[in-house]
Amino acid sequence: MIRMFVRHQVTDFTTWKKAYDDFDDERTGMGVARGAVFQSATDSNDITVWHDFETLDAAQSFVESDRLREVMASAGVAGEPQIWFTNPL
Repeated sequence: MIRMFVRHQVTDFTTWKKAYDDFDDERTGMGVARGAVFQSATDSNDITVWHDFETLDAAQSFVESDRLREVMASAGVAGEPQIWFTNPL
């Protein structure tokens, strides 16, 4: 299993969260097995998300998908997200 972390700024948390929730079925279809959302304690528009995938290839394909970029843009993601992949122990 691979756990992917993403941290990014959004222009408005409520707008972003609705788009994130609306994307749930598609996200699952794109290989996301589980995930969670975290909001900074000091900046409500600073978001960290983790998602689990079966393989690194699946995680990278998700990140590189045009559909994900489209959803992120419409959700108000500001700037480039920080993305990293890990192997849970």
